Amino acid sequence: MKRNGSRNCLNRRSRFGSRERDWLREDVRRGCVYLYGADSTSAATTAAAATSSDLHLVLCTVETPASEICAGEGRESLYLQLHGDLVRRLEPTERPLQIVYDYLSRLGFDDPVRIQEEATDPDLGCMLRFYGEKPCQMDHLDRILLSGIYNVRKGKTQLHKWAERLVVLCGTCLIVSSVKDCQTGKMHILPLVGGKVEEVKRRQHSLAFSSAGAQAQTYHVSFETLAECQRWQRQASKVVSQRISTVDLSCYSLEEVPEHLFYSQDITYLNLRHNFMQLERPGGLDTLYRFSQLKGLNLSHNKLGLFPVLLCEISTLTELNLSCNGFHDLPSQVGSLLNLQTLSLDGNFLTTLPEELGNLQQLSSLGISFNNFSQIPEVYEKLTMLDKVVMAGNRLEVLNLGVLNRMSHIKHVDLRMNHLKTVVTENLEGNKYITHMDLRDNQLADLDLSSLCSLEQLHCERNQLRELTLSGFSLRTLYASSNRLTAVNVYPVPSQLTSLELSRNLLECVPDWACEAKKMEILDVSYNLLTEVPMRILSSLSLRKLMVGHNQVQSLPVLVEHIPLELLDIQHNLLTRLPDTLFSKALNKLNKLEQLEELNLSGNKLKTIPTTIGNCKRLHTLVAHSNNISIFPEILQLPQIQFVDLSCNDLTEILIPEALPATLQDLDLTGNTNLVLEHKTLDTFSHITTLKIDQKPLPTTDPTVTSTFWSHGLAEMAGQRNKLCVSALAVDNFAEGVGAVYGMFDGDRNEELPRLLQCTMADVLLEEVQQSTNDTVFMANTFLVSHRKLGMAGQKLGSSALLCYIRPDTADPTSSFSLTVANVGTCQAVLCRSGKPVPLSKVFSLEQDPEEAQRVKAQKAIITEDNKVNGVTCCTRMLGCTYLYPWILPKPHISATPLTIQDELLILGNKALWEHLSYTEAVNAVRHVQDPLAAAKKLCTLAQSYGCQDNVGAMVVYLNIGEEGCTCEMNGLTLPGPVGFASTTIIKDPPKPTTPSSSSGIASEFGSEMSTSEVSSEVGSTASDEHNTVGLDAGLLPRPERRCSLHPTPTSGVFQRQPSCATFSSNQSDNGLDSDDDQPVEGVITNGSKVEVEVDIHCCRGRDLENAPTLTENSPTPCPEEHARGSFFGIRRQNSVNSGILLPVSKDRMELQKSPSTSCLYGKKLSNGSIVPLQDSLNLIEVATEAPKRKTGYFAAPTQLEPEDQFVVPRDLEEEVKEQMKQHQESRPEPEPNEEDRTELPEEFDTAL
Repeated sequence: MKRNGSRNCLNRRSRFGSRERDWLREDVRRGCVYLYGADSTSAATTAAAATSSDLHLVLCTVETPASEICAGEGRESLYLQLHGDLVRRLEPTERPLQIVYDYLSRLGFDDPVRIQEEATDPDLGCMLRFYGEKPCQMDHLDRILLSGIYNVRKGKTQLHKWAERLVVLCGTCLIVSSVKDCQTGKMHILPLVGGKVEEVKRRQHSLAFSSAGAQAQTYHVSFETLAECQRWQRQASKVVSQRISTVDLSCYSLEEVPEHLFYSQDITYLNLRHNFMQLERPGGLDTLYRFSQLKGLNLSHNKLGLFPVLLCEISTLTELNLSCNGFHDLPSQVGSLLNLQTLSLDGNFLTTLPEELGNLQQLSSLGISFNNFSQIPEVYEKLTMLDKVVMAGNRLEVLNLGVLNRMSHIKHVDLRMNHLKTVVTENLEGNKYITHMDLRDNQLADLDLSSLCSLEQLHCERNQLRELTLSGFSLRTLYASSNRLTAVNVYPVPSQLTSLELSRNLLECVPDWACEAKKMEILDVSYNLLTEVPMRILSSLSLRKLMVGHNQVQSLPVLVEHIPLELLDIQHNLLTRLPDTLFSKALNKLNKLEQLEELNLSGNKLKTIPTTIGNCKRLHTLVAHSNNISIFPEILQLPQIQFVDLSCNDLTEILIPEALPATLQDLDLTGNTNLVLEHKTLDTFSHITTLKIDQKPLPTTDPTVTSTFWSHGLAEMAGQRNKLCVSALAVDNFAEGVGAVYGMFDGDRNEELPRLLQCTMADVLLEEVQQSTNDTVFMANTFLVSHRKLGMAGQKLGSSALLCYIRPDTADPTSSFSLTVANVGTCQAVLCRSGKPVPLSKVFSLEQDPEEAQRVKAQKAIITEDNKVNGVTCCTRMLGCTYLYPWILPKPHISATPLTIQDELLILGNKALWEHLSYTEAVNAVRHVQDPLAAAKKLCTLAQSYGCQDNVGAMVVYLNIGEEGCTCEMNGLTLPGPVGFASTTIIKDPPKPTTPSSSSGIASEFGSEMSTSEVSSEVGSTASDEHNTVGLDAGLLPRPERRCSLHPTPTSGVFQRQPSCATFSSNQSDNGLDSDDDQPVEGVITNGSKVEVEVDIHCCRGRDLENAPTLTENSPTPCPEEHARGSFFGIRRQNSVNSGILLPVSKDRMELQKSPSTSCLYGKKLSNGSIVPLQDSLNLIEVATEAPKRKTGYFAAPTQLEPEDQFVVPRDLEEEVKEQMKQHQESRPEPEPNEEDRTELPEEFDTAL
């Protein structure tokens, strides 16, 4: 085997042998490359290809070049395909395995060993695969070129004979040539643009191709099959339907232009976007000058690296797109393209533009966004035909208005997503030319554009502005949301202003100049600190939409005149009442809000809505949920009412008119606990499309009887869309019941990926948890592996994902459970701790994460004006969408939080939920709702009430981590105090004693006699973990069956753990296993009828015996032999997370009476007729290995003819045990035994498995 290079091809069916695996383990720089055949063109063939000879396995190292693999495989070249899309030829010096390792590393894998393991997975072929030959898809070939030898007849008449000819359809022409002379250039070229292609009825499978114009020519072509005829007709029909000679060869993995394309000399627009075009090839970029009429050329996304200089010889070009090609500079020859009108250079690494570019006096559009410019190029001053500076996504830190003053032809300036911090004005001279300015997503703290006296529109959202100063001479629209504005100064009063958006700022009042704007139609000042709405605003005669929600407004002014307001949004303020005359008639006998169509009063403290609302005849939407309204408003008489939301109020009855309006479609009355609807009322509402009312509550179980650590409720609503693209994952008992997993997946517009993630992600997490205990590692790998497992579905589709994993906390001894949250995309999780929201996730979007936006910009992605990566998605991290790599990555944000008693609930929601609900509002809305399902539904309803029309999903997980969720408390266990002392716990109305069930656990008790060297057990028996036991007397301590993770048994620090061996016996099995077990349990040694299990013993001094309870009258007394030994030992298997101890048991312990009735009532009857009393045992021992389990939950140990099995103390422990017993005997005086009290007290061995 070649250890330093590639290995000969291995058939995929041979898989990895032991030698190959050993070779890989020696060095993480070694690995394998799967080499596919040319016919394996899609990820769908992965499974089939895995068993065919077309898939080979090549062992190599990260240093192995492609040329060496080609030599070993007998190939000319290797080809790389990413995400099932384009295929490019590898350079001889490129290293395939290093490409794979780099790809996995950029996805998010950190461990070199894990990267090596992932690289050997064949499923990786859906994202990255290598070919020995270039794969060709038939549909791609048809679009590039169709050719074949067919019978051809020229002309429309039958005078010409049919002859065999070579026919080629390429570009915009049909090429017909003699079979013999096809290579010598003797051919007929038929332009098809504007022509016709028709079926020939008189001859089967024939088409007639005709050119356009008065001198049109016609060729009849006869095909052999119908399928072939249809292929030609389909492709030719696209050509003849064009008005302009356009050829689209984008996304075909081309390295050169087909030679036949050059015969289409009428081509005016050629699209070669997203290929791998080369320079020096027979049909490469250096030959494109042969197109004599070419006017438009698109070469974007070809990774050229260098500007093709010969393109400058195509003097006919008017449009040239060279975006995303990795250019660092432009040649001076670009100045020779004198006819150029549009030049796109976005997504490169340009820092300067050549002066020769100023020669292009016809250039009217220049795109240099997402480059590395640090200032506006001076060449803009020469390009007088330009009216826009489009430089989004560059590196400008200072905006010098003096430079713009020298460019009188510039009217629009787009500088969004730069690094702008300051704006500099060289002189007091104003700029009379700039009308539109876009400064979104920068770092501006103060902005003074008062010198731009002609400014009509300004975008400055998502900066850090505290103060904004503008000129109002020409201002029409102002967008300044999501800043820190406390003052907005505009002078003079903007008489042309129509739209003003100042939401999500720190404004305490509406600016005075805004009250005087006579033409303002839209005003949005929501999410500020307003305490009042100015009378001048509410009485404006031009205002149509007013949004003042989420402020601190306590009252509305009294209207006097009629106003044309159409939308009034005053939700989430401090309103306690509305003016009685708000909806009444004005002095001119018109209703004051005659044109009001939408009214939102949600989240206030209103008790009533004025009855004069019936005067709003155009009102179609009333949203007034979450108030204190007790009287149903008079809205069912409005002729155009459609949507009414009065949920979460105090309604008691509804006054229904004789006839309901036919337009009413949606009525929401949920959350009105005192509202009772009669059957007659429900019949009246039967025609309504959507009627939401509370269902009758189902009977619930007594929380004092059953208690769990967590419970969940899920609600999903499709909104106004016809499909639900949100899925959720909920596993309350995860990993054998020691944890829980909850997830939320939002596919935005696709439902396939959320469903796939819902079905697979929990399984992936379970596998990863078994490989690593580090929460950051296994959660990250869970997302990355799930990303890979999406396969073909994840190539073009994407999904946000949120995963929450609750597990026992082994790192923090003060916490019982820890919560690990990981997410990508826009799904979020919020923890309610002491009534306050604690966000646990991160929103990966361009608007909310500047670091991610900077990373995407550095990767030269094109971010459109709606803040979407390549116009597809606003998310920067998702599962799926592999074709957007490396801009979109699946690596999640991970947070770990120890859960405490203060943690009340966990809320999971998708993007639509959190867009309409704040964290605080969501927590306050559901923290007092008893049912988690009702809480989840309430959140979705709230989001829809706030205008959410998209898919919305919410999951509420109630946490019961405190003492009320303790399972050992349920069974009456005395909980350990803060310093190791027992604290009593009182349970009201304890359940009556019942026969223990076998649903969940395993326990074995042994009555035994103990000497200095051995412990002999009488009978092995079983009991349950979950039964509730009560002693014969009320003063008896209830018997615990197990401790929960909240209250682990305190360990003894006096003695070290000592290995020992225990022997179990029973009469129920002969092979050491239960009858239902198929195989022996690993770690349990069986030898005939003997089962040996390694255990740990913690011996403890009898220091607690002084506190032992005294004997009662009916309590039995130990036998004399036990008195002589001075102590009893109770042995019990403890929770695996705690240390086992062996504690002395007091002689005067309480014991159940041995009457048959008592034994049947408080004990478990075994198959051998013996009765196991349900006694208390605080003496614990940890069993190191798992004992066999039956399906019924019981453990049956092997049998012997004579019950003489012994608990053997090893020789190295004999002296220590003797010393323990001696010290114990000396520490307490021995009372005289009573003959009547001599009753044998059996030892206990309780294995709560």
